[in-house]
Amino acid sequence: MDKAELQKLQEFLRKSLGNRGIKVVPGKRNPDAADAHLGERCLGTITLDDEEGDRSFSFAMPVPVERPFLQDYLRRLFETDKLKIVPRGRKTDSVELMSGEEFIGVISADDPKAKSFTLQMAILDVDLQDI
Repeated sequence: MDKAELQKLQEFLRKSLGNRGIKVVPGKRNPDAADAHLGERCLGTITLDDEEGDRSFSFAMPVPVERPFLQDYLRRLFETDKLKIVPRGRKTDSVELMSGEEFIGVISADDPKAKSFTLQMAILDVDLQDI
């Protein structure tokens, strides 16, 4: 990932998660990855998927709280009330993360007892075109 792409990913995450303090920096262990930070805290990793000429990215962020606390945790972390958790129909191991009416990603349980979760966001190259 080059500097321009990192900048676009940073702006995308800032807009999607509602916090201008998010920074995206090159990954330390993988040249095809980047790390997203909020202050001194590493939020998660962005990985590149460049298969078959379609360039896309995946942002994975661990969320170390149980289901009843997900929405409050994310709102406090990103300092915005726009984020909300929405059930996924019959699925009980995951929920959707929304910003207002816009779908952001899926938050899935990491373990059968749902003691911790991971936010997964797919970022397509077309998502970065207008940034």
